[in-house]
Formats: sequence, C-alpha cells, structure tokens
Amino acid sequence: HRADVILPGAAYTEKNATWINTEGRVQLGRRAVFPPGQAREDWTILRALSGVLGKTLPYNDLAGIRAAMEEDAPHFAMTDVVAPADEMPSLSEGNLDAAPFESPVKDFYMTNPVARASAVMAECAAGRAAAARIQAAE
Repeated sequence: HRADVILPGAAYTEKNATWINTEGRVQLGRRAVFPPGQAREDWTILRALSGVLGKTLPYNDLAGIRAAMEEDAPHFAMTDVVAPADEMPSLSEGNLDAAPFESPVKDFYMTNPVARASAVMAECAAGRAAAARIQAAE
C-alpha cells in the first residue's frame, strides 16, 4: 500500500542468476520452478522498462548480460573459483576494510514486506525483542 510501482520480479528460485558470495566466489543460480502469474526475471523487466524510457539496453538475453558483466568485471568469468583479492581484477586496486563481516539483519523474521505489514508479526517481533532485552539484563 506504500508503493507507487510494483515490479513483478521473480524469486531467486524462479530465475537464472549470478551472485557473488561473501568469500568472493561468483556463483550461478539455476531456475528451480517457473515464476507464477506475471512475474518475470529481473533483467527482462529492466530491459522492457529501458525501452519504454527510450534508453533501450543492448541486451536481448541472459547470455548477453553475462558477456557484458564479464567484459566490465572479468572476475565474473571465474565461476565457482575463490581467488586471492590481489588476483581479482576489480579488487586489486584500493584498500579493503579490515572490519569483520557482520550481518546487517537485526530481525530475520521482519526482512520481507509481507511480514512487516503483518500486525501479528509486529507483535511477535516486539515480544522477541523484549525477551532478548530481559535475557541480556540477566
């Protein structure tokens, strides 16, 4: 109810995709099921939107996007390989922060819009937070 536009993106299980995990490994995801209804892979939504805006992206398929990614950032060609940071083209310049990785998620159960819109989930989250404060005080 807060959104002006909702783009029908497919869930990660409903699309072929590319990810980089926290250790720097490029991973390919494979579609497990087809998206329901009007849902589409993200790149197809952005490609269609670019055409409507008069700035059509030069990609017609996933292979074209992946080729462009590999051209801009060659480490995308190293699927499922862990390479030292000094061997990674995009990481060899500049300094990496020495801070440890920490999850930005404070309450996993409230990380999606359906749960955040639920009065019952808000009650549960408040109860869980209160229990954590009590446990920390003990």
